[in-house]
Formats: sequence, C-alpha cells, structure tokens
Amino acid sequence: MTPETYPIKRALISVSDKNGIVEFAKELHELGIEILSTGGTSSLLKNAGIPVVSVSDYTGFPEIMDGRVKTLQPKIHGGLLAVLDNVEHQEQMAEHDINSIDLLVVNLYPFEKTLANPSATPEDIIENIDIGGPAMVRAAAKNYCWTAVVVNPNRYESILEQLKGNNSTLPEQFRRDLAGEAFAHTGYYDSLIAGYFRSSNKSDVFPDELSLPMRKEQSLRYGENPHQSAVLYGHFSSIFKQLHGKELSYNNIVDIDAAAKLALEFTEPTVVIIKHTNPCGVGSGASLSEAYAKAFATDTAAPFGGIIAVNRPIDKEFAETVHGLFAEVLIAPEFTEEALTILRKKKDRRLMTVDYDTLKKNIVMQVKSVAGGLLLQTEDAQLLDETALRTVTKRQPNETEQAALMFAWRVAKHVKSNAIVYAAADRTLAVGAGQMSRVDSARIAAKKAHDAGIDLQGCAVASDAFFPFADGLLQAVEAGATSVIQPGGSVRDEEVIAAADEHNIAMMMTGMRHFRH
Repeated sequence: MTPETYPIKRALISVSDKNGIVEFAKELHELGIEILSTGGTSSLLKNAGIPVVSVSDYTGFPEIMDGRVKTLQPKIHGGLLAVLDNVEHQEQMAEHDINSIDLLVVNLYPFEKTLANPSATPEDIIENIDIGGPAMVRAAAKNYCWTAVVVNPNRYESILEQLKGNNSTLPEQFRRDLAGEAFAHTGYYDSLIAGYFRSSNKSDVFPDELSLPMRKEQSLRYGENPHQSAVLYGHFSSIFKQLHGKELSYNNIVDIDAAAKLALEFTEPTVVIIKHTNPCGVGSGASLSEAYAKAFATDTAAPFGGIIAVNRPIDKEFAETVHGLFAEVLIAPEFTEEALTILRKKKDRRLMTVDYDTLKKNIVMQVKSVAGGLLLQTEDAQLLDETALRTVTKRQPNETEQAALMFAWRVAKHVKSNAIVYAAADRTLAVGAGQMSRVDSARIAAKKAHDAGIDLQGCAVASDAFFPFADGLLQAVEAGATSVIQPGGSVRDEEVIAAADEHNIAMMMTGMRHFRH
C-alpha cells in the first residue's frame, strides 16, 4: 500500500465558510466516502440529507466548554497523523480504536471578519480565535502523504475531479500542494492574531519575529518593466476603487499611492499632478478648475501620461477642464454622473475613487526589499515638528512668504531627494527632483521655470534636507527666491544662515527632514 494507491475512505468536515460545502459533501458521499463532522457543519449536512457521523459520537466524548474543545482528541489526531504503512502505527490504531481520516476539510473561525467588525467586542474577537481547526490542519498537512487537507472552498472542484479520475485517490504532488496551502493558511491566520495582540503594545513596533498577513488581491500584467512579473497583495481596493478604464499596472499603482498621499497634505481644493512618483505640479484654489490651472502651469509637458489626484469631488466643470489632457489616471473622492459621462469617452483612462479617511489610517509602515531581507520603517506621516520650527535669519518671513514656505514644504516632502521646490502661496512654480547634487536640483528647477516663462522672483524655496554648503541656497537666491525653508542640522548651518542674511533672505528651519532616497 502506498499513498498513491490508498483510496480516500473517510473525511472530516468542519467549516465556518459554508459556501459550496453541501454540494461537495454530497459528491463525497456518492463516492462512498464516510463523513465525520462537527457542530453547525454537521447540522447543515444532515439537514441536506447527507449521512454524517458526529465527531462526538465517533470519539465518545462530548463537545465541552462552549465548543472550545471538540476535536482536540486522540481519536481525531491519531486518525490525521497515522502513517498507514507503519506497522506500529497500525497496531496502536487497532488498540485504541482509531480509524484513519484520509481527507480533512476545514476553514477556520472568521477571526479576520470579526476583527474588521467595528461592533465586535474583545470577547467576540477572542472567541473567534480557532484552536482545534489549526491543530487539525497542521496535523493533516504534516501527514500529507496519507491525509489530504483542503482549506480553500475554491479547491472543491479540483479535488472531486482528481478523486473521480483516480479511483478515489489523490496524487502525492497534489496532496503536497494542498499541504503548502494549508500551512500558508494557518500562518496567515496566526499572523492576524499576533497583530491583534501586538496592537495594544505601542512599543513593539518592530517585533523580533515578523509576520505580514497579506492576501493576494490581484495579479498584474507585469512589473515595473515588461520582463518583470508582479502581483498586488493586501487590500488596496478597499481604499481605491476603479470605476473605468484599463487594468491598473504596477507603475499606475505606485503613482496612485504617491499622488493620493500628497493630496492628503492639503485641506483647500487642490490638484496634484504626478509623473513617475514625483510631483510635476500642485495647485490650490477656490475651485478644482482654478487649482488645476495653477498645477498644470508648473510644467505643461510632464503631465502628459501622468496621474491627477484631487481632494474634492470631480464635477462636470472640472471634467471638461481636464478631458483634453491625456492622463493615465484621475483620482477623486467621487465623480458626478455628468463628470463620468464626459471622462468615460476615453476608454483607456482609469478613473479611481479614493477614501481619504481610510488611506490616512493605512499610512503606517513602509516596506522595501533588499537582498536577503526586508527593510521596515514607520511611515513619514508627520509634516512638521511644530516645536522645532523657527526663523534663524535676521529677517522674518512676511505673511505671504510664510504661506508660500508652507506650501513648498508640503510638496517637498513628496519629492525624491535631493528635492528643491520653488512655490508661491497656492502653487508650485518649479520642482527639482532626484538629483545627486542639491545644487543641480536647484539649478534644474530654475531652468525649467525659465523655459516655461515662470517668474521666480519673490518665491519661496523648500529643501527636503539641509544645505550642506551655501551654494545650493545661493543658486535658489539667484533664481529669485526670497524665503527658504529647510530642516537645518548641517555642520555649516551658520555659514548658510550668514549667506541668507547677506542677501536679506528669510529662512526657517523645521528640525525635520523628509528625505526620499
């Protein structure tokens, strides 16, 4: 006798997700497979006319402690763990009246669903931590050669196909695949539980052992480049919902995330235009159309094929304003029907709604893969350390300059370093992103403004990190900046401050860096 030739004679079924289980159990019964079951699953199957042996009748021991103890029993685990071609195991089974359990069908208590329920009490959550289920799943998966285990209702059809096509047997590799799914299932389940308990310990942000409970949400056509494979894990679609357009690409998703997070920095009507995760224009105004005109004017070439995020509903007026531009994605809290009618005329344009409240709650942790591991850091969610913000020059910024400085600082936080942002009080004027030298970022941004016919005289400039020398500051001053905001912290801060004073520049230091490596 081998696992490949041993037919499935007995199944134990105990599921919280009842989808498809009655139909599956009927087919098993028709194949001559005896069915053991517990609690609500047993009642459901019996009511459907399927012969079922209750686990309590089989073990001779009742369910106790409100169902906390029902399958934690030697006759169950012996049946799951027995190596059927082992003589000693066979003798012990006979001695203790243990029958083999050849197929285990289990999915676990709905802990994840309960956790997500805002009305669930701590007692509800605790009672939905499954004990017997994971124990059985792990036992069966360990003994996959002799005990097949299924945790996913989507597997029922393929299991029946295998049983019907192979004289009630299951190929060993198929069993092994099922075992892998089972251990992944319990691992995901346990990581959710661990996260729940750790959530009350604010000091345990980075545990010694890391579990990231993630379920595959979507397979993507490819990754950053066509030769790369990619997949999306998590619950992105609970924050962003697609109303129209082509399937999202890897790069679309990255840009959508960047655009929406920048839009979160503003309370007034604001339009954010993103290209390759960098802002190429941001504007605020009395209306979205006014804000868009300001954002677009920053760089009239880069928005082509870009991402637009707004923090107000998109109406007919704004839809008509942006309809002529080829934008890959439009993101808004909602769209009016009139707006959708206009914007859907371009079949490939992706229209997304964003739940900004949910987005804000999910800005917690950043994860980056490196060779051999993962880097984790808390999200750069704070804009300013208000207690550290100070003017360090002889001249204080006036009210207009102060507003422009804060606008520039909001944007600079979201620009790849070395970041330089020239801005007015309600719009970006030029953005220098991702250069190896801060001076180059300042120079390139100024050149882009000059080429676009944008006057930088009297503007504010933000730098995401300190000026290591005065040359970066002087480049901004030469371009027309009269006020500066930067973190400070350089060994040459005094030299930079002295240069600002010499040119009558107002400079504020935040004490907080926003480096995006």
